[in-house]
Amino acid sequence: MAREFSRTQRISDQVQKDLAQLIQREIKDPRLGMVTISYVKIAKDLGYADIYITVMAMGGKDEATAVTESLKVLNSASGFLRGQLSSKIKLRVMPQLRFHFDESVDRGRRLNDLIIQATRADSQHGQDDGE
Repeated sequence: MAREFSRTQRISDQVQKDLAQLIQREIKDPRLGMVTISYVKIAKDLGYADIYITVMAMGGKDEATAVTESLKVLNSASGFLRGQLSSKIKLRVMPQLRFHFDESVDRGRRLNDLIIQATRADSQHGQDDGE
């Protein structure tokens, strides 16, 4: 019987859980916005872990500025975070952490807005034809 989840998938789930706690509790940089880890993808050889995040802008910043500043803070703290993770997760090799912005949430929001606009235009067009 085949396993439902691969080893790298189980490791990435654990990294996502532990990393979310570490960022919340250990990183005290004021440039860091409200960060959510949406997905962690670990290479098969455990060399790299690509961490995809979303950021909620705080303190009157626009979203683009908050994203770039948060990515800069997280990438500079990746060594510290990697060390903390290695003490929590017992692996022979702890992957290098690379943080990326997850654009899928923003893309989904834009698509949702387009769908709402299309349905409004369609319903308005239907009302004009009915009169």
